[in-house]
Amino acid sequence: MKTTKRFAILLLAAAAFTGIAGCASNAKQESTGQYVDDTVITTRVKAEILKDASLKSAEINVETFKGVVQLSGFVNSQADINRAVLVTQGVPGVKSVKNDMRMK
Repeated sequence: MKTTKRFAILLLAAAAFTGIAGCASNAKQESTGQYVDDTVITTRVKAEILKDASLKSAEINVETFKGVVQLSGFVNSQADINRAVLVTQGVPGVKSVKNDMRMK
């Protein structure tokens, strides 16, 4: 009976460790919590860009990975690029901005 009980406890501990390790992140993958946080940041950045009348939000793509926001797309001027970066930096949770936007 003791052996069965020990085996059950060992099996439960292994399952718990696997579940915890499965949610961990590494350099190329996000944990579930980080994914949700990045989705919120992306949504906030898109909303702020949309609010800015001088920017055409359909031309700017936004992606976030571990708080680093990547902006890409084609815009009309360097001023639009600078404005989009500035707006993005003002969003809570943004750690840094990677600018891959180009002028038309």
